[in-house]
Amino acid sequence: MAGRRTWIALGSGGAAVAGFLALVVVGTYAAAGSILQGQQQSAAALQLAPGTVPAAYASIIQQWGTLCPQLTPPLLAAQMYQESGFNPQAVSPVGAQGIAQFMPATWAVYGMDPTHAHASPDVWDPADAIPSAATYDCQLAKDTKNVPGNATANMLAAYNAGPYAVISADGIPAYAQTEDYVTSINKLAQSFAAATPIAFSEQAAGAIYYAQARLGTPYLWGGEGLASQNYEFDCSGLTQAAYASVGIAIPRVAADQWYAGPHPSRSQLQPGDLVFFSTDPNDPSKIHHVGIYVGGGMMIDAPHTGSVIRYDSIDAEGDYFGATRVTAGGAAALPTLQPGGGIANGGSLS
Repeated sequence: MAGRRTWIALGSGGAAVAGFLALVVVGTYAAAGSILQGQQQSAAALQLAPGTVPAAYASIIQQWGTLCPQLTPPLLAAQMYQESGFNPQAVSPVGAQGIAQFMPATWAVYGMDPTHAHASPDVWDPADAIPSAATYDCQLAKDTKNVPGNATANMLAAYNAGPYAVISADGIPAYAQTEDYVTSINKLAQSFAAATPIAFSEQAAGAIYYAQARLGTPYLWGGEGLASQNYEFDCSGLTQAAYASVGIAIPRVAADQWYAGPHPSRSQLQPGDLVFFSTDPNDPSKIHHVGIYVGGGMMIDAPHTGSVIRYDSIDAEGDYFGATRVTAGGAAALPTLQPGGGIANGGSLS
């Protein structure tokens, strides 16, 4: 990150359910990896999956994410999430600003106000910053158009390391941070795309097994299953621990867990998917509860204070929002968000 910034500055259940779950676990392992070995871009992949972007920004990202062939709305959404977690007031430790994390010197060149709502472009206004980020992306795509390799990957590498580094290397330069950035953004974009079908998770059965073994455990607000907490959980503490048991690290908070993989529709739900509930049907930041789907319209969850980990219908909450098929790649691509906004890792518009 530092090198890139310098460059820019310079230029509930019973026996029947338990029996069903046993079949689910076996069937999930049998099916794992048998569908969709590679994801090809389709018309659906050019659309944002419903609910993946806060409603205030969805139409802007959908519009400006098609500015050039190397950019898609899910890719642009992934960049905004990677940069700031969709926080328009985010400020990085080195001074990058706004939802797109522009450094002031870069904003002075690429900042734009397409709606003419301000006397000058406002880095704190997503209606300015998101189109500016798309414009910057597409300029980088032009700058690297003669570089061999994948044009989108080269654009992302230039976004991270600068176009000169990409041109000099005839492709993605051998910088660990740049290579990681390109991989992470491409992978994270899958969490925002409306593409189908979606591959089964190989680790789903193990996550279910972990949660099933904790049925009857009391709910504890803030519980992560630690010995100091008497091995008790809250809803997202349970789902985090369940996937940690199979080697996948997902965020602690339910609203952040939403981005740990692609989003199957309700008709596509498979055991092991995380199912989410929100007070606002259009805003993932309003997610307040998560459970692990086990099939048959049921989930294992830690509902609330005074309850225990149990089987519940996914309709019990009354505000079903959607689902995430957790993948190792999707989880690994997530940025570490700082309390109060901004990111603790990942790239940024300089």
